[in-house]
Amino acid sequence: MGMKNKRTYTELKKLKTFKERFDYLQTKAPIGSITFGGHRYACQQFYKSPEWKTVCRDVILRDNCCDLGVEGYSIERNPKDRSRDDVVIVHHMNPITVEQIVNRDPDILNPEYLITTRFKTHNKLHYGDSRDIDKNQIVTRKPNDTSPWKKED
Repeated sequence: MGMKNKRTYTELKKLKTFKERFDYLQTKAPIGSITFGGHRYACQQFYKSPEWKTVCRDVILRDNCCDLGVEGYSIERNPKDRSRDDVVIVHHMNPITVEQIVNRDPDILNPEYLITTRFKTHNKLHYGDSRDIDKNQIVTRKPNDTSPWKKED
């Protein structure tokens, strides 16, 4: 994707609905395509780095831990659900390359090119289509639902 065609958070936040954001971010990679091939070591080292962990925290806070940054699509892990569907992922809006990782391209750590998503949505961005979007992702909030140590009144 050329510099002019980069997906950005600035453009994404203009899109109000989950579907609009999903369509904007979808990569439509062929199923079974291999990311990084024999260079997975570079990817794994990068995703364990302190720099990546810091930017992830900042992006998740910016997006209020909402899927694709859409209010009402909170990503809340159910401790009884052992699937990875609701794991929080910070997604690169533009596919990254081994060269970018090896050369420490600043774009791969730039929040302008990152968005919070749940694992399930992340995989659908890469391999699914908008027909696969769960229509019931909106979570009804309750008092103290983000503070389990507090009792409901």
